[in-house]
Amino acid sequence: MDDRLLSFLGLCRRARKLVIGAQPAIESVENKKSQLIIYASDFSRNSLKPVLESAEKNGVTALMINRSKDELSFSLGKLCGVLSVEDKGFADKLKIMIECD
Repeated sequence: MDDRLLSFLGLCRRARKLVIGAQPAIESVENKKSQLIIYASDFSRNSLKPVLESAEKNGVTALMINRSKDELSFSLGKLCGVLSVEDKGFADKLKIMIECD
C-alpha cells in the first residue's frame, strides 16, 4: 500500500485508537473520547447526518477524505465509511495529512 493516509489509519487501528462505524463513532463523540471524525467521500449523506450533528454538538472536527468506502474498508480490513479517532496525537497528524492531500 503506497497511500500514506490509509497506511496511517491502519496504524491507528492497530494502536486501538480508531472506532469504525457510524453508531460507534456517535458513541465515541458522546462519551467525549473522539478527537476527530473522518468519513469517506461516497458515504451516504443520510447515514452521515447524525454523526455530523453529534460531532458539531460536542465540538469535534469532522473531515471528509478523498477516498471511497471501498478503499477505506480494504485498507482497514473491515467494512467502513466513518471513523472516530480517539487519540489527540493521531488526530492532529491526520488533520495535517488530510489538508495536504
